[in-house]
Amino acid sequence: MSRLFKRTKILATIGPATNTAEMIENVIMAGVNGCRLNCSHGSNEERDQQIKWIREAAKKKGKSVAILQDLQGPKIRLGMLKDNHLDLKTGDELVLKHGDFEHDGGLTVPVQYNLAEKVKVGEPISLFDGKINTEVLEIISGTEVKVKVLNDGFIMSKKGLNLPDTDFGGDILTEKDISDIEYGANCDYDYVSLSFVQSAEDILKLKQLLLSLGSTAKVIAKIETKKAIASDEHLEEIVKASDGIMVARGDMAVEAGAEVVPIVQRKLIAMCRANAKLCIVATQMLSSMVESPQPTRAEVSDVATAVIQGADVVMLSDETANGSYPLEAVQEMKKVILYTQNHSRVTPMSVIPDGEKSDIYDGISHAAARLAENISADLIVCQTASGVTAMTMAANRPNLPIVSVTSNPRVANQLALVFANSAFVRPYSPEFGYDLAVELKKSGYLQTRDGVKDLTAVIVSGDRNKVGTDTIKVRKI
Repeated sequence: MSRLFKRTKILATIGPATNTAEMIENVIMAGVNGCRLNCSHGSNEERDQQIKWIREAAKKKGKSVAILQDLQGPKIRLGMLKDNHLDLKTGDELVLKHGDFEHDGGLTVPVQYNLAEKVKVGEPISLFDGKINTEVLEIISGTEVKVKVLNDGFIMSKKGLNLPDTDFGGDILTEKDISDIEYGANCDYDYVSLSFVQSAEDILKLKQLLLSLGSTAKVIAKIETKKAIASDEHLEEIVKASDGIMVARGDMAVEAGAEVVPIVQRKLIAMCRANAKLCIVATQMLSSMVESPQPTRAEVSDVATAVIQGADVVMLSDETANGSYPLEAVQEMKKVILYTQNHSRVTPMSVIPDGEKSDIYDGISHAAARLAENISADLIVCQTASGVTAMTMAANRPNLPIVSVTSNPRVANQLALVFANSAFVRPYSPEFGYDLAVELKKSGYLQTRDGVKDLTAVIVSGDRNKVGTDTIKVRKI
């Protein structure tokens, strides 16, 4: 039965290519478990409509789907350039000026962030997402920075800038971010992702802000800065402070060097598993499918590697936001996930290191996962109020489905992105895990193996009015 369920989940970015009720329903039916709404583009009105479409499609499918609000952060972009193009030569002295003014075609260009307040002479700034390299020569005024161009090329309107050595001093929530957070607190978001995280304090500030606004969304830290990955200890502090991590490989490659990305990805997946946190691997997973109906072999290998390493989620960006083949990209990614999980086990690791003590959730989840493996169970059922039991169970990366049941719709939506979890909302009762398994078997959602009459389920539960999760049962369904 486990072969029918993909354990690594798919997060798809919604954009022009998928911005209709029909397309959103199509990609969800094809295997999308969560939708990313990118605050760098679009309006609040568009977000409201997209959220409505996502919830309607999820209800039609009969499963929970997560919605992630992706904050822009201090993603610094050029303003509008004359004719949308400016050629640059090695040695040119370019002035980056904060403001929304009309570019005249010269070497003073508008920037949507006041660099003069942050950068220092000698620091590198890359333009057009790394295609043009420059070095700061002078802080001309309170709004102008002069840089020296280090290679030939060109820039275009609205393209990104990267400042790998610039310290933003914890000031990574922009006015736009705060406005988006305040608006989003009243929307149906399950996760909020914070861009260009540099420290655990950045995460804690966002959590406090969300709490003050009454939001129950969990916080995802996007790892893409050189400062965030300065040391393993610093990186793990960020992991522990967050509810999950996004390995934002595109900006990380520009900020810290492309060669560091595979190692950081592996470290982050391991850290997230050890701490029962969500891990999303993002950027250019099937980038050729923006224009091609088929992925490259290298892209297939990239997705398969993330699955084998044990990522909770693999993400589609331009492929579903702007690509010509959004539905095909989802279908291809699902095929790779299923084939990989059915022919290669997730890289093993111990969630509870030898010699270390664990809390009750870790201990019970670890024991239940081992028990399910030893008796060749068909599934694990988690009764959970907050989602913690299901998260710690998933951290063990069992080689079979986890059916989670909760009375809280927000928790169910958040669990939709967690490894191997299929989350359902049902009114609480002491046996609602067992009752759900019976219901799903009768509906055909859960199917027995050939020649076997019953399903074997390991059920993890507890009395929510007492100590919480404290019981493991083996039941025939």
